[in-house]
Amino acid sequence: MKIAILKERRENERRVAATPDSVKRLMALGFDIVVETGAGESSSFSDQDYKDVGADIGADASATADDADIVLKVQRPLLAGEGEIDELSLIKSGAYLIAMLAPYTTKEAIDAYAAAGVNAMAMELMPRISRAQGMDVLSSQSNLAGYKAVVDAANHFGRAMPMMMTAAGTIAPARVLVMGAGVAGLQAIATAKRMGAIVSATDVRPVAKEQVESLGGKFVMVESDETEDAETAGGYAKEMSDEYKAKQAELVAATIATQDIAICTALIPGRPAPMLISKAMVESMRPGSIIFDMAAETGGNCELTVPGETIVHNGVTIIGYLNVPSHLAVDASSLYARNLVNFLSPHVDEETKEFAFNMEDETVTGILLTSGGKIVHPQFVGEGE
Repeated sequence: MKIAILKERRENERRVAATPDSVKRLMALGFDIVVETGAGESSSFSDQDYKDVGADIGADASATADDADIVLKVQRPLLAGEGEIDELSLIKSGAYLIAMLAPYTTKEAIDAYAAAGVNAMAMELMPRISRAQGMDVLSSQSNLAGYKAVVDAANHFGRAMPMMMTAAGTIAPARVLVMGAGVAGLQAIATAKRMGAIVSATDVRPVAKEQVESLGGKFVMVESDETEDAETAGGYAKEMSDEYKAKQAELVAATIATQDIAICTALIPGRPAPMLISKAMVESMRPGSIIFDMAAETGGNCELTVPGETIVHNGVTIIGYLNVPSHLAVDASSLYARNLVNFLSPHVDEETKEFAFNMEDETVTGILLTSGGKIVHPQFVGEGE
């Protein structure tokens, strides 16, 4: 069975869906692997690296995808009119497309997958169950993003992060506020603490309090009956009422004025990022302060964030990077590729090496968007049509 690894062509994307290590593992399972030439260059993997572990190199996207049973990508394929080539048209009907397909924001693409007869699987929909932890691409990528956010915020910060006692005097530690204590936020807390900062964190979910405090952070939140039901079954934060948002804004306004760095990580799947830092809050911060808005791609948690740009307002630097994990392309690719191997491995017979998805497995049904020319995922049936 042939697996094709296509080069990523979307803007700001430097990752690749397979590394030499993951290719080696997939081949051990019995797959034939073809990697498009140059696919790994942005992640520091050469064509020769893939050849050395036994992969074939495709001369272009068409040759790579030709007759492939499975196509692995990081981001969704280009559709007609979106870029230099129509990647979806290269995938044969009946093949499996496995990638981060952004189904909530690209519903028209789901219809295109169905029309093409492609079995499209969105890895970001992976159920958050214990045995799927090694397949959870959102967690693996968010972990790196949380680390990168703090490192780059510190790089822009014109002061030291830890307390320093010198003969010339003492330097006070930086104060860091992490907004959102999911995977990215918890890694941001841990990283900032390791760098010597005084860290606070806010989240609408009471369950986050213990996690924040276990990492040495101070938990800041609005106490309300509403927070008792602030978490979805998948572990994500729910959108709160306008009344709660107003109380939260008051608390954030009082807290952020004393902070040096704010790391924003709050996201709600399928919806624009909640606005947590207003222009007035930015202007209350000391000149030289930093805001790193990890939610820039979905509108941003800060009112003044400009997606893809770093700006300065009233002396405060606001960083709005797009695709933060891609800034750590080598490690991000390695973790993503392992997620894919972990997902595919259970469906290969150890003795015969035959591959077939178990269609009763919730890790399969939970991410399958289209099959047999139809949209089959219950969240998206009837949408995009």
